[in-house]
Amino acid sequence: MALTATYAIPLLAQEKPLKIGVTAGPHEQILERVIKVAEKVGLKIQIVEFSDNVQPNAALATGDLDANGYQYKPYLDQQIKDRGDKLVNAGYTVNFPIDLYSKKIKRLEDLKEGAKFGIPNDPTEVGRVKLVLQYKGLIKLKPESGLKATLLDVIDKPKKLKFLALDATKLPLSLDDLDAPRPSTPTPPRQRA
Repeated sequence: MALTATYAIPLLAQEKPLKIGVTAGPHEQILERVIKVAEKVGLKIQIVEFSDNVQPNAALATGDLDANGYQYKPYLDQQIKDRGDKLVNAGYTVNFPIDLYSKKIKRLEDLKEGAKFGIPNDPTEVGRVKLVLQYKGLIKLKPESGLKATLLDVIDKPKKLKFLALDATKLPLSLDDLDAPRPSTPTPPRQRA
C-alpha cells in the first residue's frame, strides 16, 4: 500500500493541518489512529474521505491534498502512467489481503457451477483477484500472466463462473445480486466464503 505525495511537506512550523485523502473504511480508521499519535508530537492532520478509488489521486495532483494513503503500488504506477500526474510514492502503509465475501454460501466448496462472481473493473486489481482465484482452484491462468492477468488469461474455469466486472466500491453493495463478489478491501461484518 503506497502513501502518495506530490512534494515534501515541512513538518515544523505547521500552520494548517496536512490534508490526507483516504477511501472510507479501513484506510480512514487507520488514519484516525495515526492522527492521535501525530497530535502528541504537534502534527495536525485532516482526513479527506473519498468514496471511489480515482479521486484521491486526482485531488492530490491538483494540490487539494497534501498526501493520500489508500492504494497499492501497482495501482499508483498505473494511475501515473494513465493520467500523467506527477505523484510519487512517499512511503508504504498497510496492504490488505483479498477476501471473498458472500451472503449465499458459507464455503467455496458450496459455490455452484455457473455462479455469478463479482470482480473489480480496475486492471491492477483484477490480476490480484485472478491469482487468488487460481490459488483456490476456481480458475487456471496462462502461466505467464502473473499480476497482469485479465479475463483473457483465464484458460480454464472448472465451475464455469460468470465474472461481472464492477467498480470496486460497488462490489460490497452487490452481495445480494452475486453469488460471491470480491470487495476491494475487507469490509466489516459480512459472511466470508
